[in-house]
Amino acid sequence: MMEFEMDTHQHATTGKANGRLWGLSSQDWANIQEQTCRPVYLAAFDKLAINETSCYLDVGCGSGMAAALASEQGATVHGVDASQALIKIAEQRSPNGSFHVSDIETLPFKDDSFSCITGFNSFQYAGDPVAALSEAKRVAKPGAKVIIMTWGEPEGMQAASLVAALKPLLPAPPKGAPGPFALSNKTLLREFALKSGLKPIDIFDVESPWQYADLETALRGLASSGVAAKAIENTSHHALDKAHRKALSPFENLDGSYHIEATFRCLYASA
Repeated sequence: MMEFEMDTHQHATTGKANGRLWGLSSQDWANIQEQTCRPVYLAAFDKLAINETSCYLDVGCGSGMAAALASEQGATVHGVDASQALIKIAEQRSPNGSFHVSDIETLPFKDDSFSCITGFNSFQYAGDPVAALSEAKRVAKPGAKVIIMTWGEPEGMQAASLVAALKPLLPAPPKGAPGPFALSNKTLLREFALKSGLKPIDIFDVESPWQYADLETALRGLASSGVAAKAIENTSHHALDKAHRKALSPFENLDGSYHIEATFRCLYASA
């Protein structure tokens, strides 16, 4: 697991940079792209048996769609994210929730605070992923359940071609930096959890297709991530849209809508 043993001095810088990038198109993320993970959120909450007794924390909560769904099921919800713009949307979606702008390697909560914790595509992007997941373990009550969501196996996954389309537009990553599919391997995912002090229970996959009504919506959604924002800054918005148009073309339906198959992998663990 050497690829996750990164310099802990990067913590604040990583959070500040990620927060700025992810906040640039926060409304498009909230209204378009975040919807692509809804089936995963619901499957995770079924596994966690979320209800009115749940004290729930979403680490890297983004614009708070998962927290809002958990709140609808009766949970007391909390969230942290690096982006002030995304946190603002999360607060609007869950007025009774508690949300904080924070690096996920240093969570602003006391030990043993939460009965269930999720990290939807968040832990592996921290400056120090093991430190981030260890923090989740720290704030989890003994025996609390934790779900780590990452990408499914990229081979044969349609959405992987859209992820790959960004690679030529991005700056060269630091040596040893984990890629987006670094935790897709089940063995590495289990080792990641164990290294952070969690006890793996199960790994399950969820089909969560990306669907867009038209090309304009697809381009706006795909351009709304922090990774896409970094690609724009490194090249241009025109270059990003061009790459996405090419990658999207095999998935266009006769009515001009798009359907792209995507799979996400979740590790279910106990604190």
